[in-house]
Amino acid sequence: MDMDGARGLSSAEVEKSRQKHGANELTQGERQSFLRQFLASFGDPIIKILLAALAINVILLFREANWFESVGIALAIFLATFVSTLSEYGSESAFLKLQEEAAAARCRVRRSGLVTEIPIGELVVGDIVLLQAGEGIPADGRLVSGWLSVDQSALNGESAEQRKTPGGAEKDFLSPSGLFRGAIVCAGDGVMCVTSVGDSTFYGSMAREMQESTRESPLKVRLEKLAGVLSKIGLAAGLFVAGADLFNSFFLSCDMDPALIAMQFQNPGAVIGHVLHAATLAITVVVVAVPEGLPMMITVVLSSNMKRMLRDHVLVRKLVGIETSGSLNILFTDKTGTLTRGKLKVSGFVCGNGQRFENLAQMKRHRALWEQFALCCYYNNAAALSGKRALGGNATDRALLEAVAPVPAQIEGRLKTVGVPFDSTRKFSSVRLGGAGAVTLVKGAPEKLLPACVSYLDEQGARHTLASKAALEAEWRGMTNKAMRVLALAVADHPVNGESDLRGLTLIGLVGIRDELRREAPAAIREAQQAGIQIVMITGDNRETAAAIAADAGLLDRTDSLIVTSAELQRMSDDELTRRLPSLRVVARALPTDKSRLVRVAQQCGLVAGMTGDGINDAPALKKADVGFAMGSGTEVAKEAGDIVVMDDNFASITRAVLYGRTIFKSIRKFVIFQLTMNLCAVGVSIVGPFLQIDTPVTVVQMLWINIIMDTLAGLAFAGEPPLPEYMKEKPKKRDEPVLNPYMLHQILWMGIYTIALCLAFLKLPVFQDLYRQSAGPIYLQTGFFTLFILCGVCNSFNTRTYRLNLMANLQRNTLFTVIMGAVVLIQVGLVYWGGTLFRTAPLTMGELALVALLSLTVVPVDLIRKAALRAKGMRGSI
Repeated sequence: MDMDGARGLSSAEVEKSRQKHGANELTQGERQSFLRQFLASFGDPIIKILLAALAINVILLFREANWFESVGIALAIFLATFVSTLSEYGSESAFLKLQEEAAAARCRVRRSGLVTEIPIGELVVGDIVLLQAGEGIPADGRLVSGWLSVDQSALNGESAEQRKTPGGAEKDFLSPSGLFRGAIVCAGDGVMCVTSVGDSTFYGSMAREMQESTRESPLKVRLEKLAGVLSKIGLAAGLFVAGADLFNSFFLSCDMDPALIAMQFQNPGAVIGHVLHAATLAITVVVVAVPEGLPMMITVVLSSNMKRMLRDHVLVRKLVGIETSGSLNILFTDKTGTLTRGKLKVSGFVCGNGQRFENLAQMKRHRALWEQFALCCYYNNAAALSGKRALGGNATDRALLEAVAPVPAQIEGRLKTVGVPFDSTRKFSSVRLGGAGAVTLVKGAPEKLLPACVSYLDEQGARHTLASKAALEAEWRGMTNKAMRVLALAVADHPVNGESDLRGLTLIGLVGIRDELRREAPAAIREAQQAGIQIVMITGDNRETAAAIAADAGLLDRTDSLIVTSAELQRMSDDELTRRLPSLRVVARALPTDKSRLVRVAQQCGLVAGMTGDGINDAPALKKADVGFAMGSGTEVAKEAGDIVVMDDNFASITRAVLYGRTIFKSIRKFVIFQLTMNLCAVGVSIVGPFLQIDTPVTVVQMLWINIIMDTLAGLAFAGEPPLPEYMKEKPKKRDEPVLNPYMLHQILWMGIYTIALCLAFLKLPVFQDLYRQSAGPIYLQTGFFTLFILCGVCNSFNTRTYRLNLMANLQRNTLFTVIMGAVVLIQVGLVYWGGTLFRTAPLTMGELALVALLSLTVVPVDLIRKAALRAKGMRGSI
């Protein structure tokens, strides 16, 4: 077979190659069904506790036919597991999207001397594939004839198109003849010989990576620890309550008289009754102690913040990704389109006399010079204008054309004759304009054109002799150091068709083009750095360009900031990379494999790693990262692999996602403080009550109402907490940091103990018994206690909202909180007057109700004392 594969493979050779190397299909690992994943989600530690509580609750409370509690727990379990499964099940769709795109594509191949079109899945090693502009490359291979301009940005993140010519090997994206599956042909015609198919291609290696399982989220790790703590607390509390109730039933009720105690034990029915009563109380306490509303609350918080984030151009695909973003320690970010605008733009111009124009608006004031500049940009260009938008050509041509749009009327209509197109070897292009005042417009590399320039145009368009080029060369170097791509524009009176014609040119000027940094990027990066997040820019640019962009963006925030190339990175061992990771800021000439490795090493260091990306090449790293930020303008594969889609491709939107993530975790912690404080009070009264001969201070139905407040209503109230900029001044939470921190435990114990003391004093002190008509029966005192307990919880919710002394701080930004807590108060007052025997309540007088309200309000100053004491010690607490 000749070099361009004139005949291609025969049918026998195709089959032989398929047997040896396989087909051009991606292997899919076994995928768990939705049902299997749903059942597996019941292994979550908190869900296990809830399942145990549900089972015992159903068995022991069956005799009372109280299904409200059981249904509530079951509903919480179902919602939490179903939403979690839905999110995880969707995370595998990135690989399926990759396969769908592959299955739909077809290509032209030459077999047995004939050209035929086949699905790309039928390609084999050795096939000869015909390629032209607009077609995708279906497998890895090498160019054997023709030439191609290839867009590999989806694979390597580099926006510059690569010119491919025959010769050499396809070792990497920069090789002159290497072609890779997933790239797009932008221009040219060529013939490719397939060297790798299916899983052996670069595309296939990414597909394998996307099927690897990801590690547990920080939230799940933290909840596992919390579940362990709460299960032990709940079990201990249940045993204490059961013991206290049995002690009260068998000993205190008999005034410790041995004869009466013995009589108790001689009656089996009474013994069984006391044991069942104690067991019922114990299970009630366990159910109260376990925050069964926590999974549901987390779902509510995450879901409600999804809508908020969408308004800030952040689309959340996986709920857990929101909270995880708040725990980020390190973020690996693309440059193009994220830190920069993702589009080349004319950023500067220098005349032949060294006059510098920072923007084109300044240059337009000099009409003669501007017209020469516009002529060269408009006519010596392979792109075309559609309104103010340039189409076709390469990125540089489009930038030059859009710089002069709309084109002045006096420029249009010139007769354009054929010149020479740009060539990477020749390094310049030219075009001849005919008619009156015929001139040749030349555009190319400064090192090529400057030596041929003998004169220049000043700001007024007058021609002067170009005596010294040293100042121009200094300006050129300065522009290059600012990450600009520099072109020289010149005009000649004679045709310029080859290098021999490069003489007697008149320099119009040097034009600098670059992908401009987003205006808001430096401030967003500074905010992220203040939040303790290390930002590492990954780019396909060379070291100098990458360093210039990083400096402008503010990434080089340390004197030891490290900039490495992909080659240097590959020479580092994992141990060395681990040591140098804290100072790493830029990876230049990056390869796709670098991204996954950086994420892996960061995770091994115990960091919560984030990754941004938009191309197919980014998908494995996006999936491997703890949270993947896919760009809205990126490929569908990248979006499916990511947890969060940044709709406007803006780094500032990522910092907003971090802020929301931190807000969510704080909301969860506020909910835990509120719920555990009420739990501690309920459990404490249940444990101590029997020793003070207080029998059943809270009924099962009352406990149901308390649980509704603690779980559903409180979850909704705290879900609306606003994101405060001050959260971005805190350091990230560690991946395994417990949900309960010392500040939270201090508040829970302080307020829990005070509320227990207040409730027990209300039940036992004679002054309250007299005020609440104890002589008329215990119902009024019990009603007062029930109301006191609820109102103490409502008042304490305001303490929990903020660590500030001003409890009203930012309350106007969470109006739902006020509405819900106000509704709880109104419903409780309604239960006092209309609850009847179901809620064991009786109407209180206005004086009795007012006293309960005043007593409940005391939790506010008591907590303010705690906060003030901490501040006095220099311990400004925070959750």
